Amino acid sequence: MSYKCISLDEAQPLLDNPDTVIVDIRDKGSYEEGNIPGSINISDENIDNFLEKTERDINLLVYCYVGNSSKGASDYFVQQGFKTVFSLDGGYEKFAGKR
Repeated sequence: MSYKCISLDEAQPLLDNPDTVIVDIRDKGSYEEGNIPGSINISDENIDNFLEKTERDINLLVYCYVGNSSKGASDYFVQQGFKTVFSLDGGYEKFAGKR
């Protein structure tokens, strides 16, 4: 199993689905300045809690600043047993630019 890199257009159905878990891996300050609505900010401080409480069969959409770090994070989530993981190409910058 592996993750899939998807464009913002491909991600739109996931963003529209309230069952999708959207994970922002940027720093807390950047997250607080702006984020994809409904996303949760995951960091070293709360990742263990997230892993403990999150079902592995959900759709997981991971994003960062421009789509590079989210690939590594997506791979990590797959290694932790998540079955359907997507990395957002272009990251938050792409999302913010489309609004």
